[in-house]
Amino acid sequence: MSPLKPTLDRRKFLRGLGTMVTLPLLESLAARPAQAATSLEKRQRMVFMYVPNGAHMPNWVPAKEGKLTRLPETFAQLEHLKQQLTFVSGLRLRGADAQGDGPGDHARSMAAFLTGAHPRKTGGKDIRNGVSVDQLAARVVADQTRLASLELGLEAGHVAGNCDSGYSCAYSSNLSWRTETSPVPKDVNPRSVFDRLFGGGATNDPQAMQRVFEERRSILDHVMAEAKSLQPKMSVQDRRKMDEYLYSVRDVERRVQQLGISDEHQAARPIGIPNKYSDYAQLMLDLLVIAFRMDATRISTFVFGNEGSNRSYQEIGISEGHHELSHHGRQEKKIASIAEINKFHASLFGKFVERLRTTREESGTLLDRTLIVYGSGIADGNQHQHSDLPIVLAGNFDGTIQSGRHVRYPLDTPLTNLYVSLLQRWFVEGATVGDSSGTLANL
Repeated sequence: MSPLKPTLDRRKFLRGLGTMVTLPLLESLAARPAQAATSLEKRQRMVFMYVPNGAHMPNWVPAKEGKLTRLPETFAQLEHLKQQLTFVSGLRLRGADAQGDGPGDHARSMAAFLTGAHPRKTGGKDIRNGVSVDQLAARVVADQTRLASLELGLEAGHVAGNCDSGYSCAYSSNLSWRTETSPVPKDVNPRSVFDRLFGGGATNDPQAMQRVFEERRSILDHVMAEAKSLQPKMSVQDRRKMDEYLYSVRDVERRVQQLGISDEHQAARPIGIPNKYSDYAQLMLDLLVIAFRMDATRISTFVFGNEGSNRSYQEIGISEGHHELSHHGRQEKKIASIAEINKFHASLFGKFVERLRTTREESGTLLDRTLIVYGSGIADGNQHQHSDLPIVLAGNFDGTIQSGRHVRYPLDTPLTNLYVSLLQRWFVEGATVGDSSGTLANL
């Protein structure tokens, strides 16, 4: 466990048997800062969420610009979140274009999505990409949280080998890049994420890990006494907030502890990963919510699937592989399946947004100070199109984003201009990302 930073002294920590629970910020236990002039004080957060293989664009893009009156079919089930969403059209990812390098659009799309760079075409160790926007933002708050950033995903990847027409697997499975040559691998194991947040279980041996969980039993069993001792100092609202938070930690721990070796049909999947994709996604997203509540990090990336993923989605009745379906050749049945996969991913995204919207902190909710970028580096997967990308924002970023709208920019506006606009709201002046040429007006 890395040492706590001095700037977190005003936070409360409960310890038990080598584990740590960090309480959410409680107004009645902490002196309020005189001013909140920077993102460090406001505790703003950014999440970048990636879905592979593009989208069925007719179902993704709202019919009209301006105020959202009716959500497009892909997001119809998120109607209750309409005022929290901003659809952004017209953006292009030039770094994913071939630029004379031939095939490899999937690898380039993932690699370029947050960097705006054109990755070097190589299947060897001489990879080169760019620094991703999440890591630029993380540098600002690295000394404020235990984890500078948290990279999560739902599909394991590789950092070596050839995965896409001569492009290294590092490109198609890593969204975050700390330097031009150093991708930040995503964590796909819920148990590993839990241990990073709360300590203990630092082992790759499944049996040893299970023993740690059994010995530890429940973190809260060893800290509840101390938590109760703080209650007389809390307001009624803070007591309710703490009870809800500790319950959510206990619930996630219980779900993580129940994970075991997958059934015989999924024997190749790593230990500690739920068989059902939606359960897997929900558990990982719940861990991210807890990470934000305990202020363990303020920056995260979340990958629903590696670029070019051929995962099937049996739980929604789709047995064909996602990548295979994305090359639909205008076949209506395949297009319908792609549209259903898009809706499925959107529903999981919506549940995460709703969790943030209903989780209170200080004078608002987690969502009030969070900005989520959800989308893909490919538009039409059948054509490997990298212009007019499917991009949706969630949250108003502490009032700096006017949500509940569809905003269309001139076709081929750099996607990276969106990132520069977000970095400015993150108090990073003069930043550039990849091929950025400025900021986006009318956000």
